[in-house]
Amino acid sequence: MDILFAQIQADLRSNDALRQSGALLQALQQSAAGRDISVLAKSAVEEIVASPASAISKKLAFDLIRSTRLTADLWETVCTGIRNDFDFPDPDVTAAAVSILAAIPSYRLGKLITDCSKQIDSCFDSHSDNLRFAITETLGCVLARDDLVTLCENNVNLLDRVCNWWNRIGRNMIDKSDAVAKVAFESVGRLFQEFESKRMSRLAGDKLVDSENSVAIRSNWVSSMVDFVWRRRNALMARSLVLPIENFRATVCPLVYAVKAVASGSIEVIKKLSRSSKSGGNASSSLDVVNGEKFVGVSDVVSHLAPFLASSLDPSLIFEVGINMLYLADVPGGKPEWASTSMIAILTLWDRQEFSSARESIVRAVVTNLHLLDLSMQVSLFKKLLLMVRNLRAESDRMHALACICRTALCVDLFAKESVRRGQKPVPGTDIASLFEDARIKEDLHSVTSKSLFREELVAMLVESCFQLSLPLPEQKNSGMESRVIGALAYGTGYGALNWTEPALEVVEVCRPCVKWDCEGRTYAIDCYLKLLVRLCHIYDTRGGVKRVKDGASQDQILNETRLQNLQRELVRDLREVNTPRICTRLIWAISEHIDLEGLDPLLADDPEDPLNIIISNIHKVLFNLDSSANTTNRLQDVQAVLLCAQRLGSRNARAGQLLIKELEEFKTNALADSVNKHQCRLILQRIKYVTNHSESKWAGVGEARGDYPFSHHKLTVQFYEASAAQDRKLEGLVHKAILELWRPDPSELALLLAKRVDSTLLKVPPSTYTLTGSSDPCYVEAYHLTDPSDGRITLHLKVLNLTEIELNRVDLRVGLSGGLYFMDGSPQAVRQLRNLNSQEPVLSSVTVGVSHFERCDLWVQVLYYPFYGSGPADYEDSEEDPQVMRQKKSLRPELGEPVILRCQPYKIPLTEVLLPHKISPVEYFRLWPSLPAIVECSGTYTYEGSGFMATAAQQYGESPFLSGLKSLSSKPFHRVCSHIIRTVAGFELCFAAKTWYGGFLGMMVFGASEVSRNVDLGDETTTMMCKFVIRASDESITKEIASDFQGWLDDLTDGGVEYMPEDEVKVTAAEKLKISMERIALLKAARPRPKSPKSEDGEEEEDEDEKNEDMINVEGGKTKGPTTLFKLTAEEAEHRALQAAIIQEWHMLCKDRNTKVN
Repeated sequence: MDILFAQIQADLRSNDALRQSGALLQALQQSAAGRDISVLAKSAVEEIVASPASAISKKLAFDLIRSTRLTADLWETVCTGIRNDFDFPDPDVTAAAVSILAAIPSYRLGKLITDCSKQIDSCFDSHSDNLRFAITETLGCVLARDDLVTLCENNVNLLDRVCNWWNRIGRNMIDKSDAVAKVAFESVGRLFQEFESKRMSRLAGDKLVDSENSVAIRSNWVSSMVDFVWRRRNALMARSLVLPIENFRATVCPLVYAVKAVASGSIEVIKKLSRSSKSGGNASSSLDVVNGEKFVGVSDVVSHLAPFLASSLDPSLIFEVGINMLYLADVPGGKPEWASTSMIAILTLWDRQEFSSARESIVRAVVTNLHLLDLSMQVSLFKKLLLMVRNLRAESDRMHALACICRTALCVDLFAKESVRRGQKPVPGTDIASLFEDARIKEDLHSVTSKSLFREELVAMLVESCFQLSLPLPEQKNSGMESRVIGALAYGTGYGALNWTEPALEVVEVCRPCVKWDCEGRTYAIDCYLKLLVRLCHIYDTRGGVKRVKDGASQDQILNETRLQNLQRELVRDLREVNTPRICTRLIWAISEHIDLEGLDPLLADDPEDPLNIIISNIHKVLFNLDSSANTTNRLQDVQAVLLCAQRLGSRNARAGQLLIKELEEFKTNALADSVNKHQCRLILQRIKYVTNHSESKWAGVGEARGDYPFSHHKLTVQFYEASAAQDRKLEGLVHKAILELWRPDPSELALLLAKRVDSTLLKVPPSTYTLTGSSDPCYVEAYHLTDPSDGRITLHLKVLNLTEIELNRVDLRVGLSGGLYFMDGSPQAVRQLRNLNSQEPVLSSVTVGVSHFERCDLWVQVLYYPFYGSGPADYEDSEEDPQVMRQKKSLRPELGEPVILRCQPYKIPLTEVLLPHKISPVEYFRLWPSLPAIVECSGTYTYEGSGFMATAAQQYGESPFLSGLKSLSSKPFHRVCSHIIRTVAGFELCFAAKTWYGGFLGMMVFGASEVSRNVDLGDETTTMMCKFVIRASDESITKEIASDFQGWLDDLTDGGVEYMPEDEVKVTAAEKLKISMERIALLKAARPRPKSPKSEDGEEEEDEDEKNEDMINVEGGKTKGPTTLFKLTAEEAEHRALQAAIIQEWHMLCKDRNTKVN
């Protein structure tokens, strides 16, 4: 290998272009094989990049540079070589040099393009197509990036030049060369996409904080390009038509984006964002477009694109044109035909099984734009779409598509019903049942077992969409892609608050077979179904039977109530065929809670087919279930639910009460009932007997149905761990995420900026900086970091200031790592070379690192500066004529001299930075808390200034001073689980939830107990707060990392506000407090006056008092009972009750406070 490398290096040193290019190709081959070629890259930089060479050799040398790592010195040499090549007479050599600009590190890029700006301008005017192509392509990549926007923000001259270059790139779209025109279209398209999504900046690893100026700069470029494309649209369309057909695809996006921006009016908002006073007046006047012209412009573009849908044979071109035509179909005045033409073309791709790599994209494009089609086409697509979605591999894509289909189906159903009410003809296939018309889907729904989860996903999504339909929709400020479907919804729901129940009733009827499914223990989909059933029964009040016209019921209501009653009877008959033990109980609850018992035929009381008899026989089956699988799963829960059911059912109806008394008496004496069940049965029997004895009292024992379904698993605190429960939780998470993204999407940052007209609160504040050097060091270094959880990266931004009076020609920054950090390129340390540091002039630099796992991390910065760099003599006046020797001598670097090494403090990355807030409901949080396996606790203290009793929680609402030590927690990446603090007179409890970047769950509870200092009388009002931090996590490694340095963890959480107290100290302090209080109690006892009566009488009196107290406890309802079974309270129980009482008291006070504020 060494011989091969030596041969390659010898060839690189030769002056023969053929040998050099052959050597470079060999080096690239070695690089592709994964060998370290840094030695060869160094030779290539010194022998080819920094010296005159052929265009091919230069191009290959730059390819070699891209495939390896260079030191900062070598990058400096590369930049010098590029500057020289810009003035080289051969345009192909200059084109090769231009192409490497995109790979130059951002810390070196700003200076290079500022120095070479004149040469870059001349490249745009060059006669060589190759050079114009290279400069357009490279600047199109570089100028759209985040780091360049930031450079422009700090350099006005550079900003003017970049604006000018964007205009030149725009003009190149009409260039005579096809290749240049194509790449110019691509560059402008990239600028538009970057404005919307910032995808390229993410790929380049740039994680920069958007300031108001950077948003303004980028929007200024975008508005000028949109302006250019709109004005020259006809010329651009004509130019795109004479491009080779394989290049046409690149021209579609910039044209469509610009035309849509003008037609939809978003260009005006982008202009307001750019806030450029120079171009503000001109631009607005140049784009005062009347509506007619906007519509004609959009129609022209559609007519320009439409032929390619029919005639093109390239699937990727059909897809690109189709997607962009759908994007245009939503503009004001857009036609459904535009959407349907492109939709048919995209679906044809699916049918021909072409472009199969983009199956997910095809489905996403179709379902997202379903609402743009006319009603009959939407209906005809439903069946086909469900089959397409069923075959998607990725869960998130499948869920998103299902959510879109379900929402559109419900809206179409509403819309069609409202149209029929208004006297129009009914459109066939608009009902929900049409979703299940396909034979395969229908078979899936009706079969008991199924291998796929798709049917569960479909039913759950339909039901959850019904619930979303019942909620008020978020206000739509700007007309986005959702405008039409929201319009249809408003039309369908505007005439009656209960209109959503009609499609929901249809969903419940169609999905009835789901209660018979055997889903291997999974219950989420069936739970969703029963939850909707219970809600509908409650709304239509099925307990009271079908309402009549004379009661004021409309025909629709009577029809709907009759359908619900029939559905309930069918579900009762289905009880015998239920295959999941959990579901049997829940179905009994759902039916018995809402069935109309008074409407049952008394003559059929002995008929086994009577609904009440079927319900009670199933209650019997659950109570006396001897199946072993029922014991291993949660049988306790089933029995509890059935007993509650029996209590409410027996209290409502006399016949049900009689039948249930018999069942409960039998169960109470059976060995299957434990002591709790027996007590419960006794209580229920007493209640049912009381109701039967007081039959004349109308209100006795009536339990009102609340429409609540208490069995969805996140509401149950007791849930035995099963694999099926975990699958349920996963499915629920996916369904809810898809539903929220579709029905209540979070607006993007750009949308917020566009809506709020650059509100300063939306723009992130740069984080606080830390100084890494000492006060007397010759270089001042400060740093701050930015995190990017999506890519698992942290970027350290450094500012270096030369505090000496001399100019430092060269300063090296070395950054090393410890903990779970790594460099993207795998190197052990990063080196940044800074040149020409003038006295007191700050220089910025940055380093991006990846984080591999949850662990404490440090970045170690070392500064090497060379005070004598470049001062050594450089003698080139040699008489030798050999050009080889001359070139070697010229490439010799000036003498470095001895460096001065300055070691800085390590930059600690807080452990909290590797966390993300995790939104979770309090109920779910407290359900999850006991099941988290890893736990760790620590105690801390802080002092706060108080004013006697006013400092306690009971008096101070809002911001209490006693939380002062924890106020920085609000800025940390934790989700506050409870919106209010659970607080007592001198204490509180806070709950937080977070997830690590790698998916581990971390829950934290903070308990605080305050004590006022003993010297209040002497004016010392400082109080101490003792905090206990209890952390539970899903993984042992998380708590282990926290426990390794408690003080560090508390510092990360509270920014140094809380001091850690080891457990030994806590125990000692507690013992001291106990001792002091015992002494005080002893003093109080000793100070009590002596009783006047003799001791014996005193003893008797005490006994009498005890007896009286006991009697008072035992008297209930005027009757004395036998001796009590209550034990005396332990200290913990007494404390717990006091805490409960204090919390309730506090809650009442808060409510009272709120009422007075409202009044």
